[in-house]
Amino acid sequence: MAAVTAKMVNDLRQSTGAGLMDCKKALVACDGDADKAVDYLREKGLASAGKKAGRIAAEGMAYAAVVDGVGVVVEVNCESDFVASNEKFTGFVKDLVKVIAKENPADVDALMECKWVDGSMTVADAKNEVFLALRENMQIRRFQRVAEGLNVPYVHMNGRVGVLVTLETESTADAVIELGKDVAMQICAMRPQFLDKSKVDAAFIEHEKTVRLAQAKQDPKNAKKPDAIIEKIVMGGIEKYYKEICLLQQAYVKDGEQDVAAHVAQVAKEVGAPIAVKGYIRFEKSEGIEKRQDDLAAEVAKMIG
Repeated sequence: MAAVTAKMVNDLRQSTGAGLMDCKKALVACDGDADKAVDYLREKGLASAGKKAGRIAAEGMAYAAVVDGVGVVVEVNCESDFVASNEKFTGFVKDLVKVIAKENPADVDALMECKWVDGSMTVADAKNEVFLALRENMQIRRFQRVAEGLNVPYVHMNGRVGVLVTLETESTADAVIELGKDVAMQICAMRPQFLDKSKVDAAFIEHEKTVRLAQAKQDPKNAKKPDAIIEKIVMGGIEKYYKEICLLQQAYVKDGEQDVAAHVAQVAKEVGAPIAVKGYIRFEKSEGIEKRQDDLAAEVAKMIG
């Protein structure tokens, strides 16, 4: 059997647009014959998939779930809302969570090589099957897996946001699960940057302090105040800022009279067991992806030109 080199794989990818793993598999199956490999990809509908790979996949689904105690959050992107709501697409995402929970892959590349839920194929194969059915570019963008603690998931608006909250507690009372969901909803709505003010790194605080000091010194109201007083004012402002950016210091959305930390303590007292929020993950669909802005007039002109 001819050795399949990285250059051969890359050349096939360039000529067909198919994924790297699909190209490698095709070359292996065809004993390194590039022409046969092209046919192999075409027969499986993967070469045409490659033609769509350049399209921006900015829709899709962020999903969170717990499988046998293991929490998983994943984001899978596609091109349109229509496909994002299709049962084949959503079913793929939900089964993908099961694979991640069971196999604990290191990254997306490793995930693609994992066995699918029914053991009949790899994740890459299952993804390609969904493509063949829906004919739209799909990307598994990211995932995180948490095996420790009591994990509670929350999915907002059919996959716009997926949140996983990890609690440390010996209680599994309904009130604790409800607390996890309420905290997850808080995270979804309020987008905290940090779990607790003690977790805010020194560089972040120093940067914020520098900016605020410069602003304060330009304020005419502070013109005659000593630097020590201005710095005290600034640090007081940063302390208030924690209530915006730190989950446990945020006002609890269901009761503005207490912060999240106080609410957690209240529930812990009610169930008679300590509860600590150990961490959270928040994935928002398409965050950071630049969506293409189509020019309708140009598209129509292209069609009739």
